[in-house]
Amino acid sequence: MTDERFKTIPLKGLQAFEAVGRCGGVTAAALELNVSPGAISQQVHKIESFLGVSLLERSGRTVELTAWGRLYHQEISKGFEQFALAGQLLEKARNETALVLSALSSVVNKWIGRRIFDWQALHPDVQVRIIGRDKEPRIGFDDIDFRVSYGSDVLQHEHYTELFRDWVVPACSPALMQDRAHAARDLFEQPLLHVEWERHFTPYPSWAEFAAKAGVSFDASTPGLSFTLSSSAIDAAVNKRGVVLAQMSMISDELEAQTLVIPLDLRIALRESYFLAWDRAALQKPYGREFRNWLIAISRQQAVASAPQPIL
Repeated sequence: MTDERFKTIPLKGLQAFEAVGRCGGVTAAALELNVSPGAISQQVHKIESFLGVSLLERSGRTVELTAWGRLYHQEISKGFEQFALAGQLLEKARNETALVLSALSSVVNKWIGRRIFDWQALHPDVQVRIIGRDKEPRIGFDDIDFRVSYGSDVLQHEHYTELFRDWVVPACSPALMQDRAHAARDLFEQPLLHVEWERHFTPYPSWAEFAAKAGVSFDASTPGLSFTLSSSAIDAAVNKRGVVLAQMSMISDELEAQTLVIPLDLRIALRESYFLAWDRAALQKPYGREFRNWLIAISRQQAVASAPQPIL
């Protein structure tokens, strides 16, 4: 026989109360569930009315679980943990045949997300999922088969190989600088777009470094707009907002479409290389080994395209 009380229990209220207990407060729970703190309080109140007990003890802006609340939270948390486990099992089952590639967000947006169509043309029946994620996954634990990492971050993975070292070059909309034979000093008369990666990465090449290499003076205190994502800075340059030191791997489509031009072909290498890491089990998936080999092959091509061209 079914329990009529279970049928009518406010499930949204359960979710709200579980989040309050786990996150340590109404505001934190509201942020996680993407609702207002008032909505969280309202849903918890429904549960309290349904059960006939107080679950939260309110004192000004702070709340704590009552004795009844701690007991109830301890039990319902088991159910939510089971929900999470069920979701993980479903995701794992869905990914058993798909090849799952994780990469840094800008790498997805401006490089591999564009090149993947070449792979699909060769293997139209192979499902590939691409995940843009700046935090390194736990290969072997997370549902990730391959990971494109930058620099020493790859050392936390067991199996990996170097892909390529990228180079940056000045790039801007042709609306800002029409011809492509400008002197270096001409670039600094335009708005400069800066890329400043998160601190755990080695620093991105700066305009000060470029000026030193070009042999022109540059005031490092000159104001300018900075981006943590290379792809965002490139998009700003396409939109005529200034000149950016762009990674060669990320502007091939823009150069071909002439939405970006290189006013001065003077390149600076990134301080570290991109790497490919993989789960050894991924090589046992259908086309897993072929996919790894393809990623390595296109990276060798990119290494040539990114590096300064030899002077004949």
